[in-house]
Amino acid sequence: MRKAGLLAVIVLAALLALTAWLGLREDKVPASPGDGDLVARGAYLARAGDCQACHTARGGILFAGGRAIRTPFGTIHAPNITPDKETGIGRWSADDFWNALHNGKGRDGKLLYPAFPYPNYTRVTRADADALHAYFMSLQPVRQQNREPELRFPFNQRALLVVWRALYFRPGVYAEQPQQNGEWNRGAYLVQGLGHCSACHTPRNALGATSNGRELGGAMIPMLDWHAASLTGEREAGLGNWDVQQLVDLMKTGISARGVVSGPMSEVVRESTQHLEDADLRAMAVYLKSLPKADVPARDAPPLDAESQRILKLGAALYEKHCADCHKAEGSGEPPHIPPLAGNHAVMLDAPVNTIRAVMHGGYPPSTQGNPRPYGMPPFGNVLSDDEVAAVVSFVRNSWGNRASMVSGQQANRYRTVQVD
Repeated sequence: MRKAGLLAVIVLAALLALTAWLGLREDKVPASPGDGDLVARGAYLARAGDCQACHTARGGILFAGGRAIRTPFGTIHAPNITPDKETGIGRWSADDFWNALHNGKGRDGKLLYPAFPYPNYTRVTRADADALHAYFMSLQPVRQQNREPELRFPFNQRALLVVWRALYFRPGVYAEQPQQNGEWNRGAYLVQGLGHCSACHTPRNALGATSNGRELGGAMIPMLDWHAASLTGEREAGLGNWDVQQLVDLMKTGISARGVVSGPMSEVVRESTQHLEDADLRAMAVYLKSLPKADVPARDAPPLDAESQRILKLGAALYEKHCADCHKAEGSGEPPHIPPLAGNHAVMLDAPVNTIRAVMHGGYPPSTQGNPRPYGMPPFGNVLSDDEVAAVVSFVRNSWGNRASMVSGQQANRYRTVQVD
C-alpha cells in the first residue's frame, strides 16, 4: 500500500514537472542583423499583423492601448505599445519584444494571456520581430496607463496559464515546406503567423484554444455574435468556388465578384489587408486555395410545414418590397457591389446571425483605395418587426435553390441591439 502511494506521488510529481516544463519552456534566438530600413519594414509588418485593431482604442491614440477585448472569460484591455518608458514598451529590448511574440512572455517573465495571439505570432521570424520592434520604438511615446484584466475566477489566476500552455502552445518559427514553392510558403507564413487568421476562423474549445482539428474551418466569434467564414476548400461553405483573383480582390478592396466583406472583417480589410503588396495578397490566396475541405458535418434542413409556408409567403412579400430592387427578384444581385443571394452559402449557414444582422442593421464594406465609395445596405430593423425580419431572412435562406433552417422572431430579436466595444 505504501509502495502504491509512493508511486502515485512520484507519477504526480513527474506530471507536474512535465506540465511546468511544457508551460514555461521558450526558444532562445539571437537578434538578427539589420538589413535595410527596419522601421519601414516594421511598419509594413504591423499592417500585416493588424496590430492597430487591438492596440488602439476607438477614438484613441494609435497603439496607445486601452481597447477592450471581450472574451468568454472576461475582458482584457490591450496594452500600450508606444515607446513610453513608464506605461509602454520604451524599456523593452529587441529580445524582450521577441520573447513576447514568440514565447508569450512579458518583459518581466509574466505569462501573457492568449487574447494576444502569440500562438500565431510564434511563427514570426526573428528578423521580422526585430523590424516590428524598430518600428514601434520609432513612434511618438504616449503616456497612457494600462488596465489590469477583468477576468472571473479561476481565469484571473495567471499561474494557471502554465497548464493551458502545456496543453495548447508550442513555440516555433514557421518552417517552410520544401515540397511547396516560395509563393505558397510566403502565403502560409502570413496566414498562420502575422495574419493570425485562425484566431477568428477556427472554432475554439471550452478553454479558448483553437487546437481542435478544424483549422480555418469557420467559427462563431462568441463575444461578437458573428460567424467567420470557412477558409478551407469545401465548395459550399468554403473557398472551393472562389478563384485566386477573387480572393485578392476581396482582401484588397473589400468587394469581389463572389461577395463583399462585412462585420469584423471590414476592419481587417480597412486597416490591414488593403495596405499589403499584391504579391503578398496573392501568396495568401494561393495558400488558402490549397487547403483541403474541412470536416464539416452534413446539414439537413427540416421539411417546410404549413406554418413555414405561411412565413415564407410573408417573407416573399417583404423581399419584393424592400430587397428586390437591389438583390433582384431572382436573387442574382449586381456583383461586385451587390452580392448575389441565390446560391450564396453565407446566407445558409447553420447560424443565421450574419444575415439577420445585415437585415436589422444594414452595413457597408470598408472604404478602401480600390473602392473609396462603397455601396451599402440600409438598415431595416427600424421598419420591420422581429417576426418580419425572421420571415425575410427565412425566405432568402429557402429560395432560388437555397435550403436552410427557418429563423424565428426570437432569434431575430437577439441581434436587434448593436454590440460595440
